[in-house]
Amino acid sequence: MSVKKALISVSDKTGVVELARQLNELGVEIISTGGTASLLKQEGVPVIGISEVTGFPEILDGRVKTLHPNIHSGLLAVRADEAHRKQLEELNIQPIDLVIVNLYPFKQTISKPDVTYADAIENIDIGGPTMLRSAAKNHQDVTVVVDAADYATIIAEIKDAGDTTLETRRRLAAKVFRHTAAYDAIISRYLSEQVGELMPESYTVTYEKAQDLRYGENPHQRAAFYRQPLGNEGTISSAEQLHGKELSYNNINDADAALAIVNEFTEPAVVAVKHMNPCGVGIGATIKEAYEKAYAADPVSIFGGIVAANRPIDEATALLLKETFLEIIVAPDFTPEALAVLQEKKNLRLLRLSTQGSAAAPTSFKLTTVAGGALVQDFDTKQIEATDLKVATERQPSEEELKQLLFAWKVVKHVKSNAIVLANNNMTVGVGAGQMNRVGSAKIAIEQAGDLAKGAALASDAFFPMPDTVEAAAKAGITAIIQPGGSVRDQESIDACNRHGIAMVFTSVRHFKH
Repeated sequence: MSVKKALISVSDKTGVVELARQLNELGVEIISTGGTASLLKQEGVPVIGISEVTGFPEILDGRVKTLHPNIHSGLLAVRADEAHRKQLEELNIQPIDLVIVNLYPFKQTISKPDVTYADAIENIDIGGPTMLRSAAKNHQDVTVVVDAADYATIIAEIKDAGDTTLETRRRLAAKVFRHTAAYDAIISRYLSEQVGELMPESYTVTYEKAQDLRYGENPHQRAAFYRQPLGNEGTISSAEQLHGKELSYNNINDADAALAIVNEFTEPAVVAVKHMNPCGVGIGATIKEAYEKAYAADPVSIFGGIVAANRPIDEATALLLKETFLEIIVAPDFTPEALAVLQEKKNLRLLRLSTQGSAAAPTSFKLTTVAGGALVQDFDTKQIEATDLKVATERQPSEEELKQLLFAWKVVKHVKSNAIVLANNNMTVGVGAGQMNRVGSAKIAIEQAGDLAKGAALASDAFFPMPDTVEAAAKAGITAIIQPGGSVRDQESIDACNRHGIAMVFTSVRHFKH
């Protein structure tokens, strides 16, 4: 076998003229359509128009041009099947050996802020995916290329042997079906969102590979990092790495967790994360002050951690950051002086990412895989203001206590359940995460806080099923508590707070994080 006839029809014309010219020099006849045909003719490459093959004009503004038996029979005919060959001869249909097709730019179209529904619909490719699928199905005989990165490979193989290898055709066919599946997934998501079908009967998602990773959570696990094709702004997948060694699986998870927390704050804030839990969070008048508080919150656990800031890092802050071993620093920017300081640490990863203010609303659901399935839910973007709170106790919280309660509440939302966070002076002073009972988390947070627990605010991600957490808080000198409320035994906790003079407010919102 050899490649004698190729069909080229591309929206992205990168490299297509040189490819067609090389195919022509190898004696391959080229069929082409619309704008691709015009470009090739303009560049002096001989082209057979699609209408010459189909005997039918391109109609409906180009919507129908390749959807014809003369095209798809030439793609789908099995060369080793005598009956197929005979039918082609009887109908005077020529086999097509090579298909070079890429699709209308649907993703790019709907990414435009002013895109209309009509524009989106018009950029749904029909003929392209159909040709790709036909050719890919018959990859035993037909080479199909959807990515310009593969042009050099096929040219080299055709030059060497007159045809591509079966191994290459199989690889390219698999790539085509991945490509068309991803294309259809983006279209289905867009159309489903337009009609409000947010959790339909089948849930199809697609991601694009950002990078291969050396390994996963552990060295024996394979891993790669994928980003969603739309709505990446303000996420870790859109960060620009300015310095340091390659990100790892755990780095990416931790950086994402740090970014989620720091985006809760509009004032200058710094978050330090270890194993996806915050070990220190601070806010201040400057980013330097915020970092000083985040560091002081837990100077032991921050070692080897990830730091996220919601303001540019200046030289004064960089000099402090440099004193501690950190894996990653994520910030909206770094001053030239700060960058020079931090780049002295060879392996420190510096990520530039706009995190100013609140995070942009996620454009998709949170997807968690389990063995044999997946869980899909909204991202937890629920915000609480002072006006949302219900004071449950006899004593009202003071203005300062209220400020610390709301600060702690923003943090506890991001701590693994069961979660308790203590805050004092605009910083976390104790974090209890992931315990099997709530009072256990409280005891861990109180022990970490030490004397700083006195006068602190306590936040709990879920209600108190019994008053033991209140009793532990009172013993440590905590003066204010924020929790969802809603337990059948709420009154016992309220009574305990009243006995100890603790102010307690209910949010009526739970923040479980598993």
